[in-house]
Formats: sequence, C-alpha cells, structure tokens
Amino acid sequence: MPSHHLPLLLTAYQYKFGRDVEALAQHLIDDIAVGWDELGTDLLDGPTLVAALTGGEHWPSRTLDHLITPDGSPPVRMTVTDKTAGELGMEWGYILHPQGIEVISTAHTGTGPLVAWDTDPSTPFSDHPAHWPAITTCRAPTTSPAPPPRPSAGAAPTGPRTAARR
Repeated sequence: MPSHHLPLLLTAYQYKFGRDVEALAQHLIDDIAVGWDELGTDLLDGPTLVAALTGGEHWPSRTLDHLITPDGSPPVRMTVTDKTAGELGMEWGYILHPQGIEVISTAHTGTGPLVAWDTDPSTPFSDHPAHWPAITTCRAPTTSPAPPPRPSAGAAPTGPRTAARR
C-alpha cells in the first residue's frame, strides 16, 4: 500500500542510499533471489527517522527466500505483468524512475502518478492517490531517450511482493 511503502522508499532513497537510485534498485531488485515478503524499517537510516515515520516501531525487511516449490526445485523470480499482478494478489506496483517513483494501482491500467524523489517522506499518503497532496506529477513522455525505468518491489499485503527483472 502506498501509505506504507512510499515513506519507506523515499526515506531509503534520500538517506540510506544517498540519493542514488541505482544503489536503491540494486538492493531492492538485483540483490534478492525471488522477491520481497515485507519491506521493513532497516531501510530507514537512524532512530529519528524510524520514530518520525513509524512511531518508533521496528520490523525487519523479509525476502521470499524461504519458499518451497511443489516439486522441490529452487524457487524462481516471478515476472509481474498487468496480467499476472491480479493472479498474484498484488494491488500496487512501484517503478523506480530517475526523477521519482511511479505508483501504479493494478486496478487501473496504464501509468500512475509520479512521486518525486525529493518529496518529504512524512507526507501523509493515502492508499488512494486522488487524496494525496499536490506533490505528484503525471509521467510525461520525454523527447530525448531516458534510461529505462527500474521496476521496484511490488506490494501486496496478502500476497508475495516481487519485482520484474530487467
């Protein structure tokens, strides 16, 4: 849910990963074998940020590395698409762009609002983007080639959190 994930991702980008979107993408996408079960407060940098964003509550990030497949083979990363997101129980997707995080509701097709990387993580995000403060921009086409977007860990409170590999 954006109300949970956006503050964590914005804070991780701004503080823990020193505003380096490639380092954040490396951690969230490339450094995991299958996907994420939960993004935790270990993405935050320091007790002040944890207190401000979670009221002092701590929980670790957990990956989906404990899965057992029916045939005993090692689990493999699932690619999330518009078609498979619903089958996986995913409600939201996050795409890391150089200028910010695109937030896509899987209930709708197409692009979602773009939350700039310099957005204050303590912004009160709702799980309904229409209720967000005027801090987002719509993703506009560029006239010059831009680096390809980096998909981030998808999120679903009841299903696996996985990301597409580039």
